[in-house]
Amino acid sequence: MPETVLRSTPDAPWLPPGGRAEVVRSSVAPVPAGLVRLLVRRGGAVLCVPRDDGRVDLPTRAVAVGDPDGSAAAAALARDLLGPGARPVPVGYVRNVVATPDEGYPWPVPLAHFTVWRADGDPRGAGTWVDVSDPACVLRERHWWPLVGADLP
Repeated sequence: MPETVLRSTPDAPWLPPGGRAEVVRSSVAPVPAGLVRLLVRRGGAVLCVPRDDGRVDLPTRAVAVGDPDGSAAAAALARDLLGPGARPVPVGYVRNVVATPDEGYPWPVPLAHFTVWRADGDPRGAGTWVDVSDPACVLRERHWWPLVGADLP
C-alpha cells in the first residue's frame, strides 16, 4: 500500500512555530520512530490504557536507540499486552515536520514519526475498551485518530 496523507495540519499548535503534522496511512513503518502505539480492536471498540494526565490513549511505548522504525518496540508492546503470538503490523503514523525546533521539542528534526501498529488478540492485562463509533469518543482529539478509520477493512 502506498503512503496516503489523510490529514495535514500546517502550523500545528502543539509543534514549534512553522511545524506541520501529517497523518499518513502506510503499511511501512517510517524512520525515525519516536513512539509506537498499538491498536487492538474488539468490534467497534479499541483497547486503551491510562495516560499520566488521567486521560486514556492507545497503549504506547517509546522507541529505543537501535530500533529506527520502532518494529522491535511494537513487537515487545504487542507481546506484553497480547502474548507471544501477537504480530503487529503498521497501520500508519503521525509525522511531525519541524525545520527549527524550540528548546522544549524533544523529537528528531526535521522529521519524527509516531507509528500506530495493529495486532489482534485478547489483552492479558488491564485496559478499557473505548467505543470509537460514539461521536463523543474521547479519542477523537488524538493526533492519530484518522488512522482508526483507515484501519477498517
